[in-house]
Amino acid sequence: MKMNRRAFLKASGAAVAGLSVTDQVTWGRHVSRPNILFFYPDQHRFDWTSMNPELPEITPNLKRLANRGVHLANALSPAPVCAPARACLASGKAYANCGVASNSIPYPLEQTTLYSLLRKAGYRVLGCGKFDLDKPGKNWSLDGKHHRQGKPSLLDAWGFTNGIDNAGKMDGANAYKDGDKPEPYFAFLESRGLVEAHLKNFKTLDHDYAGPSLVPEDVYCDNWIANNGLNLIRSVPRGTPWFIQINFNGPHPPMDVTKSMYKKWRDEKFPPPRAGKGNDWSAKRRNYAAMIHNIDRWLGVFEQELNKRGELENTLIVYCSDHGEMLGDRGMSSKSKPYHPSVCVPLVAAGPGIREGVVCERPTETLDLTATFLDFAGIAIPKDMDSKSLRPFLEGRGDLPRTHAISSLGNWSLVFDGRYKLIATGAGGRKAKKAKTAPTLELYDLNTDPAEIHDLADQHPEIVARLRPLLPPVAPYRQK
Repeated sequence: MKMNRRAFLKASGAAVAGLSVTDQVTWGRHVSRPNILFFYPDQHRFDWTSMNPELPEITPNLKRLANRGVHLANALSPAPVCAPARACLASGKAYANCGVASNSIPYPLEQTTLYSLLRKAGYRVLGCGKFDLDKPGKNWSLDGKHHRQGKPSLLDAWGFTNGIDNAGKMDGANAYKDGDKPEPYFAFLESRGLVEAHLKNFKTLDHDYAGPSLVPEDVYCDNWIANNGLNLIRSVPRGTPWFIQINFNGPHPPMDVTKSMYKKWRDEKFPPPRAGKGNDWSAKRRNYAAMIHNIDRWLGVFEQELNKRGELENTLIVYCSDHGEMLGDRGMSSKSKPYHPSVCVPLVAAGPGIREGVVCERPTETLDLTATFLDFAGIAIPKDMDSKSLRPFLEGRGDLPRTHAISSLGNWSLVFDGRYKLIATGAGGRKAKKAKTAPTLELYDLNTDPAEIHDLADQHPEIVARLRPLLPPVAPYRQK
């Protein structure tokens, strides 16, 4: 994609033609304890939205929401892999402090969660989709509550009032094949006699093109998850504050889509990967966009539901993702990389008290959503949290809480100041002087080199010297 960042950011704040339910809403200005609707898809990269003028209209509802709120266009995941990113959000702690170094470590139950704090304050705390707070446990229970013999369910221990936790795409398929790991989505598929039809779309564990799906529209996993979310909201009496986190399985690979999704996007053209090489990514990019568009469709459905309940004006709506997807850029796929397609995600917030039509390109961290949710709910932010509230900025009462954003995973870390990104790989970070081997440092100017191809570390030692002290530690603890 030969996208100019400034053009993208400028276009993302442009007016949108057409109407949606939110066109009729005037957000309240002084609302205590709003409801919170949190859309949290898996692996949605920052620039695959309708705010990018080089793409077709793949997220019209998100774009409309952005025009009624704040679009933070440079939001970085604290750690671009599922379980660590979600543990950071749940704990409000940075990667080095959250207790989950990789997908092989469960969330520490002794650690306070955002969800338990909300529940203690009187919120009905709901969740559905892929939580990934006990990823190595692989025992979701048939109802998705992680029942434990003689102990409260994990869902309860994490702080949820109610919910349905299902496996991710490949975890669910593998659990079914193993035969002794109950999982709610595959139980649903089995009740409809559609397990084998579903598995035919999942031939490999990599990013191979898959689709169109052989299962009906209502059985498609993200549609099943969304309907679970609607039912959870409907279970809450009107007037009771609620929080719901909807963890869509998409747009995570395999790139499976329904027949209608495939038909809608099969002839659409998408830009090729930046600095890509090797495989043709056309089909995968079409399906990736189709999955995102389907999730965006549900954003509109949920707004309609809240409007029917009379709760739309009193609901904070936030759209984000745990991490991005390289999608062929730099010849890479998947996440876990320190480059923007992997680490940068969409972040849009709208609702009572939030300014409208604001686009911010300064760096932010999705880690700060934890404190932001607590702040809107009127809950004191624990002192041991690293998360900082975005609410003053969203409401126009203060500045962003950070001047730069960080991210880290395993043996690399990065710091981004809105223009320059410094990446340290190997032994290093702030502990480089004590390390036996100095880290490898890369410096990129994202204003002139959005593909992050030209390393400027040797040319600009003064910028490296300025940013290096801001790096988080690399490899903060050993993976067990």
